Amino acid sequence: MRSQSEPAAAEPGSITRPPLVRELLLVAGLFLVYKFGRQLATGHTAEALHNAHRIWDLERTLHLPSEVDVQSALLHGDTLVHLANTYYATVHFPATLAFLVWLYLKRPAHYVWARRVLAVVTAAALVLPFTFPLAPPRMLAATGLIDTARVYGPSVYGPPSSDHLSNQFAAMPSLHFGWALMVAIGLIVATRSRRRWLWLLHPAITLLVIVGTANHYWLDAIVATAMLGAALALIHPPHRTATTAGRGTRTLVPDEPVLAGAGR
Repeated sequence: MRSQSEPAAAEPGSITRPPLVRELLLVAGLFLVYKFGRQLATGHTAEALHNAHRIWDLERTLHLPSEVDVQSALLHGDTLVHLANTYYATVHFPATLAFLVWLYLKRPAHYVWARRVLAVVTAAALVLPFTFPLAPPRMLAATGLIDTARVYGPSVYGPPSSDHLSNQFAAMPSLHFGWALMVAIGLIVATRSRRRWLWLLHPAITLLVIVGTANHYWLDAIVATAMLGAALALIHPPHRTATTAGRGTRTLVPDEPVLAGAGR
């Protein structure tokens, strides 16, 4: 038995992991929806650029920090900006996948909760490119920002006119930031270490990277945060309830995560 003062290293064995094959299909589907779903809203170049000017002006009205200042800090050295471009290009998907794999193996109840949250946020994010196409700040000459990936490398995008693998006019919301924030929140909720709050460095670095490389506006991250907050309000994480067992010891039993109006 585990004493009351000891941290729980893993969830009790009473929690059954979802079938592996089904989860592989669901997670693969989530990534495919993210990757290819936005392509359905391609085009709308003129509208996307018009909306970009509106977002830029709105940020100045709201007195948000200038994206130019963040990029200027990155451009102090070629190494720093190259690292930022590499982080943008290579960390997003692997970090999220590693997060889901770890939860599946170590915290199955938390895995179900996190997978649901990510699915809801991703599905909601796919609506905006249809209703509000948005060009990233690197496409606006008036901002004074440069496309750091194109200039310094590595770049994940080609010219918008010939890039058939992504929709570059779907800047809002930033799922780069939304997913990174969920990874941090999920690990903070699912673990007990006093250092677990350091996971917030992942979304913090991601935010500076997406803004400094001129791939997103501050408002893209703010909208992603609002969407994630709404999903977390609907989909409750598993929580441990203490029950007395044996000589003054307690067993921690997680509840099933709940999504209002939905089954597993």
